[in-house]
Amino acid sequence: MFRRRPHTTESRPWSRERLLIMLSGVALIVVVLIVGLAMSVRFALTEHGATVTRADDGSLIRGDLPLRDRIAAAPMADMDPQAAFSPDPATISAGTIEVPAPTILTGPAGVATGFPQTAEGAVGQLAAIEQRVLEAMSLPVAREVHDAWVRPGGPSFAEWGLTGNVTSFLTHAYQGGQEKDLTTVVSASPAAGQVKGSDGPSWTLACVLLDVKAWIKTESRMGYGFCSRMEWIEGRWQVAAGTAPATAPSSWPGSNAAVAAGWLTWTEPQVR
Repeated sequence: MFRRRPHTTESRPWSRERLLIMLSGVALIVVVLIVGLAMSVRFALTEHGATVTRADDGSLIRGDLPLRDRIAAAPMADMDPQAAFSPDPATISAGTIEVPAPTILTGPAGVATGFPQTAEGAVGQLAAIEQRVLEAMSLPVAREVHDAWVRPGGPSFAEWGLTGNVTSFLTHAYQGGQEKDLTTVVSASPAAGQVKGSDGPSWTLACVLLDVKAWIKTESRMGYGFCSRMEWIEGRWQVAAGTAPATAPSSWPGSNAAVAAGWLTWTEPQVR
């Protein structure tokens, strides 16, 4: 189902034809919608000034990069594209990650915040940022969130993976425009998470697997994985400066593929 992959400088968003094959029999309007959701912008890590070697599995090893860049560059599981759409209920335990709830429901740019300065808090903040952008499916909202939450030196608005998802959604569902209409509903709920690595208490490479659902006449659904450098600045976790991390594996939440990719089931602390 999966293998370790090297970084690539090639950008290969899923084609419409590929998704039409995967989703044969589904109404065209839903296929068009899912195409927009599934198009992820893949980023390349620069090799300038680094010693580049390859492991036995072909993955790149950059031995002289700083720790944070090594964490970001480490490859993640390479999933079969169908894994994002295939329920395949897991037959083994995935383990859990306990993510604290936000204490402020409406923070900068409408993003929930107030997560603690822990690795799990960084995972929670990244999920809140993703939820705000993907559920709105609006370029003005995405820009507002980017301005409020992405630090200087981080991905530009045009380069940000979430911007790419919104743009693709609007392109394929509406042939362009700035935002979805009121008849379309998108929900993005965190289903699993990973802490890929940390460098002290103020920097974490957080990953979130969202359960994304969209309704245009009928429901369509997929799993969407996303990672980001997160840094504790000015009393909150924010998207940190630096090259984008390796692409996260997208798989159906709660599936065997999700377990194999290392996703931990999302839980919240019990209310006492």
